[in-house]
Amino acid sequence: MQTFSILFVLALLLSLLIQLWLSNRQSKAISQNRASVPNAFAEHITLEQHHKAADYTLAKLSVNKIELIYGAILLLLWTLGGGLNLIDTFFRAYAYNEILTGLAVIFGIMFISAIIELPFTLFRTFKIEQRYGFNRMTISQFIKDMALQTMLTLVLAVPLISGILWLMQDASPFWWIYVWAVLLSFGLLISWIFPTFIAPLFNKFMPLEDEVLRERITKLMDRCGFSSNGIFVMDGSKRSSHGNAYFTGLGKNKRIVFFDTLLETLEPNEVEAVLAHELGHFKHHHVRKGLILNAIITLFGLALLAWLIKQDAFYHALGVSNASTYMALILFSMVTPLFSIYLQPVMSFISRKHEFEADDFAAVQSKPQTLIKALVKLYRDNANTLTPDSLYSAFHDSHPPAPVRVAHLSAKIEQ
Repeated sequence: MQTFSILFVLALLLSLLIQLWLSNRQSKAISQNRASVPNAFAEHITLEQHHKAADYTLAKLSVNKIELIYGAILLLLWTLGGGLNLIDTFFRAYAYNEILTGLAVIFGIMFISAIIELPFTLFRTFKIEQRYGFNRMTISQFIKDMALQTMLTLVLAVPLISGILWLMQDASPFWWIYVWAVLLSFGLLISWIFPTFIAPLFNKFMPLEDEVLRERITKLMDRCGFSSNGIFVMDGSKRSSHGNAYFTGLGKNKRIVFFDTLLETLEPNEVEAVLAHELGHFKHHHVRKGLILNAIITLFGLALLAWLIKQDAFYHALGVSNASTYMALILFSMVTPLFSIYLQPVMSFISRKHEFEADDFAAVQSKPQTLIKALVKLYRDNANTLTPDSLYSAFHDSHPPAPVRVAHLSAKIEQ
């Protein structure tokens, strides 16, 4: 076995063991604290609701552990087991040019992967989410969504991947810089068109009708210097009872979106506090900072790919006989997560830092106790665990743990 093959297997095992270890820590922490509601939440969340959150989280963790092991086995079968090589050989027999062969191989693998992952998606949606009262999606809606997502993926991904493969094959030795520019441009384009062209394909967006709430929100946006092309309510209840709020889009194409389930739960002043938090991300330029950070990481990743693409050992060590631009792209996308996983705690730390900053902003624009009330309702209604393991949270969670976040905001009340 080649050196890179050994490195790949070790990286796979280490990644799997770390994730399973963290999941076991999370399960243990939740199980040990299931018996009583944490003091900070005792007045607003009943023991029954706390039990539901614990059991819901444990159920998701159990499926996730199985999926981690299953995914590791599949990755071995795709690579060292010869799965990628088999598909590549099949399509090479048709003697298409490099780009058409690459598209056929890439989308063939994507299709097979989607079929393999389908049982997990169905189980999460129609067993776990259904069992705990969150799923509102029908089978027909699920099939419709899947068909629409497939068509949208083809419409957007075929020209993008074709362009990337062409640049990798025919451009200068610095093709990776051109690909980087294309990916950045494509990402900005999707962010710009998402609110008005993509999102409406899946959900209905109606202008907010509550005049009192709309006036409060408008005044808040004026104070924050935030302009948008509308305040909308999304029919999130069509698929789930989970609630959320967000702003999306770029430039003048930004819009504020509330899930209808959120508006059913929160009072107008609580909705205002939640939106103030979201606007805090805008005021602190978190979206811009995230785009810059992702651009830097993508550039380094493409530079690494530009080196690997010339190494025959990279292909042979991962079970692929014929070197090609498209196979380098596939192998890189499959193997990179095994090594980039160690960046995850750093990315989570940055994200949680941004969440604290947005909370601080909301505490000034609204009241910290109002945001606390809104968050506690969301924790309750979404069955978020109140007792996560600290290491698991530090590794995985983009938001601060519920007790830490509430304590942070509570300190603002005393100031």
